[in-house]
Amino acid sequence: MSNPIQAVRGMRDMHPEETPRWVRLEGIARRVLDAYGYREVRLPLLEKTELFRRSIGEVTDIVEKEMYTFEDRNGESLTLRPEGTAGCVRAGIQHGWFQQPGRRLWYLGPMFRHERPQQGRYRQFHQIGVEAYGMPGPDIDAELILLSARLWRELGVEDVRLELNTLGDPADRGAYRKRLVDYFEARHDALDEDSRRRLHGNPLRILDSKNPAMQGLIENAPRLGEHVGAECRAHFEALQETLRKAGVDFVVNPRLVRGLDYYNRTVFEWVTDRLGAQGTVCAGGRYDGLVEQLGGRATPAVGFAMGLERLLALLGDAWGGERSAADVYLVMVGEAAERAGPVLAERLRGAVPRLRLLVHCGGGSFKSQFKRADRSGARLALVLGEEEARTGRVSVKPLREAGGQSELEQSDLADYLAKTLYSGAAE
Repeated sequence: MSNPIQAVRGMRDMHPEETPRWVRLEGIARRVLDAYGYREVRLPLLEKTELFRRSIGEVTDIVEKEMYTFEDRNGESLTLRPEGTAGCVRAGIQHGWFQQPGRRLWYLGPMFRHERPQQGRYRQFHQIGVEAYGMPGPDIDAELILLSARLWRELGVEDVRLELNTLGDPADRGAYRKRLVDYFEARHDALDEDSRRRLHGNPLRILDSKNPAMQGLIENAPRLGEHVGAECRAHFEALQETLRKAGVDFVVNPRLVRGLDYYNRTVFEWVTDRLGAQGTVCAGGRYDGLVEQLGGRATPAVGFAMGLERLLALLGDAWGGERSAADVYLVMVGEAAERAGPVLAERLRGAVPRLRLLVHCGGGSFKSQFKRADRSGARLALVLGEEEARTGRVSVKPLREAGGQSELEQSDLADYLAKTLYSGAAE
């Protein structure tokens, strides 16, 4: 026998016992996003490599080290998307979405980065991205942060804190960039390898270094806030005022810069101390120049993304635990029962909304079938033997509660299941 093929490193199979937690998380997110008027879009996994080079920036870890890039059969360079915003902007330009002001969009799906796999971080990972276009004021920045705060409440997420900063406009950043380069060049020998590489291409990213040896140098570096103009300061103050009035706690972190080149003005992160060094569970900000940078009309934009693997790790194993395979398990013994059982099951599924009914397949004794029924996690077993098939009746046995086996007419079974299993259940 040949050796079995394993999954690609960093690509993770999701087990059937895990998926109910994902479904619950996604359902709550959909409900919250719908309440704020955001509409779902679905975007390709593959984009032209140039899209990410132009949007994310050449001198970033993502473009330099982490993208899955290859040439297709036509010799065109393609990349598995490492993030969602560039593709959303490309689609918006291509299909004219931004011609209508006030566009509120969201998407969900896998992203790909060739990073070192670690807890809660994989080479294929999943994000929800939320983006708004055509609104320049701090009100939409506040809306997105309030939306994310509501999502934490709905999910029961605790131990997260909000950090804010403003990067100013391009002119502000240009002046600051020059001063920052001068500061770090004067201390070149103290820089680590990554910081030296970033010094002239993307010096603000040095401020985001997690290297403990760099922290003292970073702490004494010039501060971006000293270079932010009056208009950007007013924008940032208005955002903070709205959050205070809404009761959302935050701290201003002057070292928060975000890892992608396209951000300006507001940047924010929700962070936790419960996931080790990689503590960010949601991050975003403004990217007012990105639409124009990628060939569209100048369009203000703001958004955020959250990693679902890390969010589920934060929620813990107890949240949204494993769901049983079925509510009802149909046991059948005898040729007549095996012929009649699938027909009965189809009739019940059509008559009882939300019924999860698992039909035994593969034969076996009553005893072996009941073992399978018990392992399925079902609350009830329906028992169909030769006599029940002949008389149009069915036996019902509770599997999780006290009570003996009872017998019902098959014509009464749908009402019984609906009342027993789902009466009073939330929609």
